[in-house]
Amino acid sequence: MKVGIVEVAALAGVSEATVSRVINRRQGVAKKTREAVESAMAELGYERPVQGQLVAVMTEHVSNPFFADVAERIESALAPHGLKAVLCPAFPGGVQEREFITSLVDKGIVAVIFLSVSNTLEGADTETYEMLRARRIPYVGINGEFAPEVSAPVFSTDDALAAELAVDHLYRLGHRVIGMASGPVGNHPADRRVRGFIDAMTRRGIESADDLVIRQSYTVEGGQAAVAALLKLGSTAIVAASDYMALGAIRGVRRQGKSVPEDVSVVGYDGTMITEFVDPPLTTVRQPADRLALEVGRSVKALAAGREVPHGELLFDPELVIRASTAPVRKD
Repeated sequence: MKVGIVEVAALAGVSEATVSRVINRRQGVAKKTREAVESAMAELGYERPVQGQLVAVMTEHVSNPFFADVAERIESALAPHGLKAVLCPAFPGGVQEREFITSLVDKGIVAVIFLSVSNTLEGADTETYEMLRARRIPYVGINGEFAPEVSAPVFSTDDALAAELAVDHLYRLGHRVIGMASGPVGNHPADRRVRGFIDAMTRRGIESADDLVIRQSYTVEGGQAAVAALLKLGSTAIVAASDYMALGAIRGVRRQGKSVPEDVSVVGYDGTMITEFVDPPLTTVRQPADRLALEVGRSVKALAAGREVPHGELLFDPELVIRASTAPVRKD
C-alpha cells in the first residue's frame, strides 16, 4: 500500500498540514511534534521527497503558444532557485485539476500556479484552494482573479487597457462599426475584455457597442463563427480576444469572399510569435509574458521560502503591435 502524508499524520496524531511542514522543513513545528512525525515516517517507510523542487503549473491551454511560452518562462525563472516547474494540463475547476494537485501534494510540492484555469471561472469550486490552504501550500493565479473569498496573489494583463489599445487603433483608421469576438460568458478575462471594449467604444460616442459583441470559444473555430455574425452586422473591423480567435476571424472573412485588411481589419490578443508569420501578419495586443513570468517566479520563490507576498491582483500593461492585418476603413 502506498504511504502518504494522510497515513503519517494518523500515526503521529497530528494534522496533515503539520506533516507537510515537517516534510518541507518549514519552521513553526515544535521539536517534540517534529520527532513524532519523523518517527511515524520511518515506521511506515515513507520516502521524503526531494525538498523544495516541485512547483505545479496548472493550465488547460498547453497547445496555445502563449501559455506554453509563459510556462517555459516561469520554469526558467524558478530554476536558478532550485525550484522545478511541473506542467499539469487539466480542465479548469474539474476533478482532473483537483486530482493533479492531490497526487502532487505527497511529492512535496512547495507551491501551485494556476495559469488561466479555475481562477478564470465565475463560480468555480473553491475546494482545491481550501485543501492547499489547509496544508499550508501557497498558490498564485495568472490572468484571472480567484473567488472573492479566496485571498492570494494574482498577476494579470490589464484587459481593459488591451481593449482600449485595440479600439483606439481601429478608430484612428476610420472604423466606426467595430465588432468584438470574445470568449465565453463567465470567463473573467473575457468578461473584462468585453467591458473594456464597450467602455472604449462608448468614450468615442459609439452607442450600443454591446450589440457588436459575439461570445464564442477561444479557438480558431470560435473566431470564425463570431466573424460570420459580426459581418452581418456590418463590422468593418474585428477585435478578437485571442490570437487563435483572430486567425479564425481572418479565415471567416475570406470565406465570405472578403479580404483582410482591404475589406475588414482584424486585431488579435496575446502576441504569440506565430502571429508575425501568418498571412497577413497579425496586428495584435501583446501580453507581457516575460514580465508576468518573472514576477510570478519571484513571488513563488518567496512563498516557498515562507515569506509573505502581497495578496490581490497586480496588473501589467500590454503593448499594441501593428502589422498588416489592419488598414484604414475602405471608402466605396
